[in-house]
Amino acid sequence: MRDYHINIFYSEEDASYIADIPDFLMCSAHGATPQEALEEVLVAKAAIIEAMLEAGQPIPEPRYKPAIYQVA
Repeated sequence: MRDYHINIFYSEEDASYIADIPDFLMCSAHGATPQEALEEVLVAKAAIIEAMLEAGQPIPEPRYKPAIYQVA
C-alpha cells in the first residue's frame, strides 16, 4: 500500500518538531518530539480527508517524492 510522504524536521524558530504532508496543502502539525509531531500530523490528515469527503472533493493520490528519490 502506498501512503503519503511525511516530512519531519526541527524548527529553531518554533522550538519544536514540525511534520507536514506535501500532498495536502496546509497539512502540518508540531510537537515536542518527532513522534509527537508525527502523531499530530496524522490526526490533521484524517481531519482533512474527512472534510474533503464531506465536501465531495476528490482525495489526492500520494504523489510527492523527495528529491533524493527522483531519477535524473
